[in-house]
This record gives sequence, C-alpha cells and structure tokens, in this order.
Amino acid sequence: MHRENRSKHLRQASLHTALALACLALIFQPGASARAAPQRDSREEQAPSRHDVVIYGGTSAGVVAAVQAADMGKSVVLVNHYRHLGGLTSSGLGQTDSGREAVIGGLSRGFYQRVRDYYRNEEAWVHETRGDYLGLGRHLRPGDDAQWGFEPHVAERLFHEMLDEAGIRYEPNEYLVRDNGRGVRTDGNRITSIMTESGNLYSGRMFIDATYEGDLMAEAGVSYTVGREGNEVYGETLNGIQTAASHNHVFTHEGRRQPPQPLPSEARVDPYVVPGDPSSGLLPGVNPDAGGEDGQGDHRVQSYCFRLCLTDVPGNQVPFDPPPGYDEADFELLFRMFEAGEERIPWLPGRMPNRKTDTNNRWAVSMNLVGGADEYPRAGYERRREIEKEHEYWQRGIMHSLAHHPRVPEHVREEVGRWGYAADEFTDNDHWPYAIYVRVGRRMVSDYVMTEHDCRRTRMASDPVGMGSYNMDSHNVQRYVTPEGYVQNEGNIEVSPGGAYAISYRSIVPKRGEAENLLVPVAVSSSHIAFGSIRMEPVFMILGQSAATAAVFAIEDEVSVQDVEYPRLRRRLLDDGQVLEAPETAGGIDTGSLDGIVIDNTEARISGAWTASTHTGPFVGRNYFHDGNAGKGARSVTYRATLPAPGRYEVRLSYSARNNRAGNVPVAVHHAEGTATLRVNQRRPAPIRDVFHSLGTFTFGREATVVIGTEGTDGYVIADSVQLLPVAGDESL
Repeated sequence: MHRENRSKHLRQASLHTALALACLALIFQPGASARAAPQRDSREEQAPSRHDVVIYGGTSAGVVAAVQAADMGKSVVLVNHYRHLGGLTSSGLGQTDSGREAVIGGLSRGFYQRVRDYYRNEEAWVHETRGDYLGLGRHLRPGDDAQWGFEPHVAERLFHEMLDEAGIRYEPNEYLVRDNGRGVRTDGNRITSIMTESGNLYSGRMFIDATYEGDLMAEAGVSYTVGREGNEVYGETLNGIQTAASHNHVFTHEGRRQPPQPLPSEARVDPYVVPGDPSSGLLPGVNPDAGGEDGQGDHRVQSYCFRLCLTDVPGNQVPFDPPPGYDEADFELLFRMFEAGEERIPWLPGRMPNRKTDTNNRWAVSMNLVGGADEYPRAGYERRREIEKEHEYWQRGIMHSLAHHPRVPEHVREEVGRWGYAADEFTDNDHWPYAIYVRVGRRMVSDYVMTEHDCRRTRMASDPVGMGSYNMDSHNVQRYVTPEGYVQNEGNIEVSPGGAYAISYRSIVPKRGEAENLLVPVAVSSSHIAFGSIRMEPVFMILGQSAATAAVFAIEDEVSVQDVEYPRLRRRLLDDGQVLEAPETAGGIDTGSLDGIVIDNTEARISGAWTASTHTGPFVGRNYFHDGNAGKGARSVTYRATLPAPGRYEVRLSYSARNNRAGNVPVAVHHAEGTATLRVNQRRPAPIRDVFHSLGTFTFGREATVVIGTEGTDGYVIADSVQLLPVAGDESL
C-alpha cells in the first residue's frame, strides 16, 4: 500500500510543480520586493531628463561606466530597473571569479581596492577577525593591493559611495518600456531618449546598456541572439549541444575548477515518475532526449541560480524553512542522486568575511534550476518575476531538503544543518538575494563576434578595450534521458583559455548602420561559449569603463561610436590604468630579431581546437598553440610562406620542450620535389637557441608549406613558429 501511495504521489509531481510554481508569484512574497513590480504607464509622460550620457542598468558595469563618464566631465544619469545597486556583485556573488588578477585594472581594480580598504577597519569584523579570514583561499592574501571576497551589503555600500563621490544622479526602480521599440525614441540611427514604465523620459547624447539581459539594446532594434550557436557558425568546438563532454552515462557532476567526477559506474538514476515505467511520465525538468546532435545549436541558455549568502554563526542565522507550497516530489532527483551513491554535499560554499558564504552550484542536483531559464532573456517583466520565484522555490526547497529530509544522508543533513541564511544580509528581502544570477541573457551580434578563437588566442583582436582570462565556463543547460534510459545533465563546459585574451572594442558597439550612440559592455557580441568566459563581474566593470570613455570621445568628436578613433581611446584607457595586453606576452622572442622568414603561429591556418599559451618558454612571438592532448588526428596547423626567390632553404620548427609533450609529432614539409614527413620529439629541448629544431634543407619554388599534425601523437603537440633560412652559396638566391 505504501508503494502504491508513493507511486501515485510521484505521478502527480509534474502537476504539483506547475501549480506550486504558478502560485508562488502570488503567495510567496518577501517582506519587501527587491525588484518592485513595474508601474505600467502609471502617470503621464514626463518632460525629458537631459544628460550627456544615459546608462540603463545598475549593475557593476553601470556603476563604473557612470563614474568614468562623470570623471571625464560629462553629465550622467544611471537608471536602474532594480531597487538595489550593483547587480550580482551586491547580490551574493562575493567570491570574485577573477581569472588572472594581473589583467584587472582601472576602476574595476579600484573597486576591489576599496573592498580591501573597508576590511582594514577592525570594526568591519563582527563575527571573526581579519586574521582569521586572512589567507583563506585567494580572496585576501598578505601583500595584495585588492581583496576579492566581500559581503553583499558591503559591495552595495561601496557602489553608492562611488556614485556619491562622483555626484551622479541615480534613478532606481525604473523599468524601460519594452514594446516593439516604443521605449526608445530615435532620430535615424541615433537614440534620442528612453522611456520607463513610470512615464519618465531620459534624453541623452550617448546611451549605455549595462543590463545583463540586453533590454535597451533589443528595444533599440540592435541585432542580437539567444541560446547556443552550432559549432559550424564560427568554426568552434565547444558550442552547441555537448553530450560527449558529459564523460559518463549518468549525471554530469558539475564541479567548479576541477574535471567532472561521475558517480560510480554502476550507479544510475531513473528518470521516470515510477522507476522503470516510462508510461508514468518523466520527472520534472527532464527532457525525453538531448534535442539534437553534438555541436548543433539550440535555444537553451546555461542555468541560473541565486548566490546564497549563508552563515554558520548561530546568532546570525535564519533557518532553512520550506518554501510555501513545498512538495517533496519536486526534489525527487535530489533524493535519487543520493540513493544512487552520491555522498558529497551538492553545494560550493565559498568563504566570505564574517563567516559567511557565497554559495554556488555543485554536483548533479544543486543550486541551479537546470533548464529553468530558457525563457528569461526575452521574457516580459512579469514572466521574469515568475521565473525568479520558480528558482527561489527550488533553492529554498533544496536547502530545506538537504537539512531535514530523511532520504538525504545523515552526514549531509548534519553539515547543512549547521548553516542558515545570514540574518544581516538582504534584510529588506527576507534575507534572500536581490538579483538572480543571469549568467547569460541576450548577446549582441556586431561586426566583431568574440568566439572560442579569441579566448584561445588563436585570433587576436587589434582593438582591445579589456582582457578576459576566466575559463570558458558554461553551466548545464538541460537534463535528458540517455539511450540507456537514465538521467543525464548536458551543457557543462569548463575549459581554460590558457591565459588572458583581448576583448575587441567592436564587440561592445552595434554593427555599423545600427544604433550609432549606444554601447553594450555586458551583453557583448560573443558566441555562447566565449561569453562563458567574458561574463565575469570584473570584466563587466572593465568594459563599462571602456564603454564610457568611448562614449565621451564620441560626444567630443561628434562621431558615432563605430567611428571613435581607437588609438586615442587606447591611450586614455592605458592612462586610466586599464590593462590591454597580458603581462606574459612580453616574454616571447621577437620575430623581428630572427633571420630569414618567420611564420608565427598567429599567422598560420588552424584546423580543430588549439589553445594559445605562454606557460612554458622559450617561445617565439606572443604565444604558442597546444592541442590539449586531445582530438588526435583532427587538429593541425598549416604554415605558408611566399618566398622572395626559388631555391634551397633550411626549415626550422620552434617549440617549448617539456616532458608532457609528444615524442612523435608528425611534421610535413611540402617542397618543390614532393613532401617530406618527419617526426619531432618535442620532449627534448631544441638545440638552436633552445627553441628551434632543424627539419633539414629543401628546395622550394615561390611557396613553402609546413603542416604540424597530431595523429598518433603521445602527448601535447606544440605549434609555435616556422623559420626558413636561405642556404648560403645557393646562387638562385
């Protein structure tokens, strides 16, 4: 009888979920909404507020853009569609995903320096001492000029200080009218003003869309996309559907900063309401299949969550009560995950000051509502609020279940039970973060689209306005049923770019011929997988400062943003402390110092996925490529050179030797008499200047071609440069 009742209960799970979530927007209201409902044309249209620069979006990028424009002598208004300032930086994302901190400069670094200055005051330490926190991970280290971990309320306080010091007008809780362009007034390709749902008009000479969603950009008619492109669109390898990247036949266990760790091979999680019975229907959130072939594009976006601020200080805790409408059937996947053999706690509680956390997603079922955000980027305000409530219900239910449900292992319940929501954070929002983590919204499509090739530095933008360096990081986008009949997560990608890379100015301005006085430093022009690296708060601040600088120059020179003089922009950015070139790129051998003809890797034609790196020297030029010790046979690098005259040339190959390199790299030299295929042992240091290995002397016509392959190789393959030296005494030369 018990089994029959439980089966009946599970059959109703999907219905319960739909009813519970639909009602949440009405019955589950915090004490004060962090994102008040927009007032739709609640009063008559007002006279326009006129400023040089109008910024829409009170994110960290919006704050920094406002400060920069004001510092350059322009009048600024910052219009925010939230009541609270700072976006995710002040909504729980206190564990800064900084990547390579050396390339964070300007006002972005200045913010994190303010954080460190704030915490130098002993009065800031209420629940622990500064000494207790010092050295815990990378967020506060002796000798650093910046601090990368902080409490949410501190971030918001510092952002307000920045606006107040710059004398910036701040307009919170103002929602752009989104109605087929009615919210944006234009004169030709120029925006003249924007209108909010309260009836306010904001007129300006330049506009900056600093929202995560790209709302102003879209309302202005700028080209954009949502979802994952297919790999074929930009010649990428990490875009689109990624079932093969799951590494196992059950759940992909999404772990931060480490490879996926599957459950034991015998563990399987059944996707059906009644285990083993497909006719009972699928559990909530599980798709019948992956929706296409690997590498194929789709409409899906990586999962969202709220970054929870928790504490283990008993006197500062709010308990993990169940959300209204809590139905344990909605969390069946969580329970089945544990029953399949999972023993780890499915969260990542990064330590913040005063014994608080920035709690993120981890493992198979966790903070992310997988598949729950696909509608969000384009959704209206009311639907977005419903989606936010669905996520809130999920995460409150997860925390309650982890702390109390008998199907959760006892050691997990004991550990989670030590924690609670921080009572001194988000005090006007029931201690819940103000903003959901919109990991990606719309993405502009401009004349330069940042792609995997930029992140891997196999393509280098000539007009950088900032640097990225974080992993190409996509959280899972869906759950589906494998051909074997089990649950599988899909979409989690974590691939290092191998160093810092340039972000093009053209990626933050619309296409030529579209809005000519709008800059977009957050919803930048990029592919799905490239945005997974760019989408970090320090980078958004960097791009916000660069966007504001360009906006001021466009005003002063009376040109469109597409026609801003880049050399002038670059000089000002560098003067303001921005970093536009990775420090390690100065370590390569200058190609101009070498004799003969040198074809660097950045000038070669690549096939397949290669990663640019500067990790091991010596090397020639800015960097070298490596194949990641993967995709053997599907990756190659082709060097071509037009020669000044036919004749005999010595061909040399450069590489940085190491014991993890391949000892049998195939190199094909195409010459006038045929093709010579050689094998190069890249574990051994090259004998010529410790970087070049001679492949021999060959006769060429007017063209030389050298191809580095990967087929059958037994380690990392390095592709750096090829040098051709004319043979002395060859009369033809």
